Amino acid sequence: MVSCRSGATVWRRCLQPDRASHGPRDNPFRVRMPQSSRNAAMPPSRATYSISELAREFALTTRAIRFYEDSGLIAPKREKRTRVYGERERVRLKLILRGKRLGLALSEIGELLDLYEVRRNEKAQLTAFLALLADRRTRLLQQREDIEIVLAEIDAIERDCRRRLRAEPNVEPD
Repeated sequence: MVSCRSGATVWRRCLQPDRASHGPRDNPFRVRMPQSSRNAAMPPSRATYSISELAREFALTTRAIRFYEDSGLIAPKREKRTRVYGERERVRLKLILRGKRLGLALSEIGELLDLYEVRRNEKAQLTAFLALLADRRTRLLQQREDIEIVLAEIDAIERDCRRRLRAEPNVEPD
């Protein structure tokens, strides 16, 4: 089992492509961990990052990162007034952004991360993640249906407008 104190273990393991998969598009939620974090027998990475480094790496503003911190999703250490981010926060930030791309709310992402932090229970996290994904799929399918209905209505209105334009005599205003 992959060991990671970031709450990312389940998401990484659950969403890695099968051996038959061939590309990054097969798994939009995959996290690549440094070699030192992949092997539980090796000590965790001692790498640290500044808020500016993470902002550049993930194409975010420092304000967005501070917002995630204020929301309780990441918790950097402090050295006097400086925030010091470790590998845990970097991985959590990556998972937050991937969760957002899937359309999950920050509260939902936080719940998934916290499930692992509190219980260290992979089954609970997987079950919750599957429920969130099913809910998201249902909402997206409903949105697609709503969009198709609106597009059909637009088509009907356009046809009616064109029909009325053809039927109207070509009269120029005075």
